[in-house]
Amino acid sequence: MNAADPSAGPRPLTAGVQFLPGVGPKRAELLAQLGITNLGRLIAHLPHRYEHERAESAIAQLETGVLASARGHITATRVAGRGAKGRFEAVLIDDTGRLDLVWFNQPFLTHTILPGTRLWVQGKPMRRGGMVQMAHPLYEILDEHEPAQRRERLRPIYPATEGLTSRQIENIIDVALDDAVSQIEDHFTPAFGRQRELPLLADAYRMMHRPQSEQDIAEARRRLAYDELFMLQLAVHLKKQHLRTTLCAPALAVTPAIDQHIRQRLRLSLTPGQERVVAELRADLARTTPTNRLIQGDVGSGKTFVAIYAMLAAVAAGHQAALMAPTELLAEQHHASISAMLEGSRVRCALLTGSIAPAERAALLDRLARGQIDLLIGTHALLTDTVAFASLAVAVIDEQHRFGVHQRAALRAKGEDAASSPHVLVMTATPIPRTIAMTLFGDLDLSIIDDLPPGRQPITTRHLRTAQRADAEAILAEHIARGEQGYVVVPSIEGEHAAGVDDVARRLAAGPLAGRRIATLHGRMNRAQRDAVMSRFRAGAIDVLVATTVIEVGVDVPNATIIVIEDADRFGLAQLHQLRGRVGRGDKPAHCILIADPATPDALARLDAICSTADGFVLAERDFQIRGPGELIGARQSGDMPLQVADLATDLELLAQAQRDARDWVAASPTLARDTDALLRKRLVKKYGLGLGLADVG
Repeated sequence: MNAADPSAGPRPLTAGVQFLPGVGPKRAELLAQLGITNLGRLIAHLPHRYEHERAESAIAQLETGVLASARGHITATRVAGRGAKGRFEAVLIDDTGRLDLVWFNQPFLTHTILPGTRLWVQGKPMRRGGMVQMAHPLYEILDEHEPAQRRERLRPIYPATEGLTSRQIENIIDVALDDAVSQIEDHFTPAFGRQRELPLLADAYRMMHRPQSEQDIAEARRRLAYDELFMLQLAVHLKKQHLRTTLCAPALAVTPAIDQHIRQRLRLSLTPGQERVVAELRADLARTTPTNRLIQGDVGSGKTFVAIYAMLAAVAAGHQAALMAPTELLAEQHHASISAMLEGSRVRCALLTGSIAPAERAALLDRLARGQIDLLIGTHALLTDTVAFASLAVAVIDEQHRFGVHQRAALRAKGEDAASSPHVLVMTATPIPRTIAMTLFGDLDLSIIDDLPPGRQPITTRHLRTAQRADAEAILAEHIARGEQGYVVVPSIEGEHAAGVDDVARRLAAGPLAGRRIATLHGRMNRAQRDAVMSRFRAGAIDVLVATTVIEVGVDVPNATIIVIEDADRFGLAQLHQLRGRVGRGDKPAHCILIADPATPDALARLDAICSTADGFVLAERDFQIRGPGELIGARQSGDMPLQVADLATDLELLAQAQRDARDWVAASPTLARDTDALLRKRLVKKYGLGLGLADVG
């Protein structure tokens, strides 16, 4: 249904939307708020659900008590009554009769539905005093581009914005759809589409916007979901291949003598899980192909020791190593613990964060560039252009889910030149289900540490209501009376967290913990203040630390045996598990007490889940089921999960097929240089950039 001049031919997909019938400059601005700036993006704006819509009836043919829809124009309106009993009445007429409409307690309608307005309504007509009436009908104001009559159909409901309704977006798309889909080329051959039982790409878009049946929607959605998963997996495999074939890393041979020396320096007996991952790392580091490995492990599994092993292997070979952490506190903790571990050695260790003084920073960077620093620990400050290494051989990224792929690439670029790269290890203490790990981090080899150091005691986790806070504080007091230490965690709320921490500390000091040594820790303290508090807590000079989530990762105090988490329903499951991991690091039984009055089923499910198991991998699967993948990887914030149609929770078979197809595709066409790959290559580069080894092709 193209309202444009047919002699002008179809509008290109790159054409702006402002010239489409029914749009104009004002609506074009509203569409731009939804990311719709041209015809191609308009067609890619997909419905997020569908509603069954009845065929329209003439007003004279409406049946009492039967759901129906009708259209006409408003001839009169009035407001009757006031307050909650007030009602807005309107009269709708068509060529066959009159329909009275009534809405209660909706006074704003006086400014929306006016005499002369063309209106579509849907509801159940009833007879009132001899007149036909609809109470609280669905309604929509019609414009000049509205079809003359609507038939029974599946109506698409689109993401909309203030000033632009789903129905208006539908009308705009309907005008442009035929022109648009006629220009959509398919990047798959017809034979491949038939083999995978996928409709043509153009047909998929047409069926999404104008479905004739539920089957149409299912088939179209399957095609678009497969495309997203296939393109993502293709990018992952190409990137992995590109790194392995074009970049070179220093070969780090870990001889038996070096291995023994590192183990003695770590002063730790490795668990079987750690030994397995160390063996994988030694094999990786010995090659000139850059390592690109994700190390997963539960809280307290000893991933950091494995990472230190790799960094010391680099230093032993005469190179440098770096560790990047997501927060200053975690970077400071790593620096303190690694420096203590290396005390008395010749390894030169330094800390770089955004808060160090300019003069100190300049001196540090000069030493780094001269090769006078062996091991640099820092935050994202490591990524700045002024940070240059003499010979970076191993780069470790802690808490991978806090960083995006671009940060990982930026750290890799700290190699000696464009053709060299350090070996890169990324760690996450938030276990990620294998499906998610292989989808989002598929360019990384995966290692899992699936055991804990011997002697660790189990953590008892309990959920108490706020009315039972006194019980929680009594248990806290018992632990402190035994000479142990504890944490109380208060949620971080912008502009309030410092005050919240101080209020809780004062309440405890005036009540159950009177006379005990209580301190506070939050993100607004400077580094010197944080260091002082943490040093005193580690030394046992503080009994209870009241803190925000700055203690979520990296804090390791074996004498801390209890953690009380206030308003625990405000935290995600992965974050609760991280916080719980601050205790149970010694040889004494530990407690985690969650104080919350959950208001939603999801919140209660999270609390029940964490109370039922201490296994982070089990919790990751539960979190995946409750909240989807975004919470696990932070992708809702980072934009690293480029899936709008596919759902990793339900499309597992489709994902597995896409992974197999992408692997086979790259094996057959390593640079997508076949003629039949030209459009696929173009779209892949547009979506994922040039870092796939395709820049020299086409």
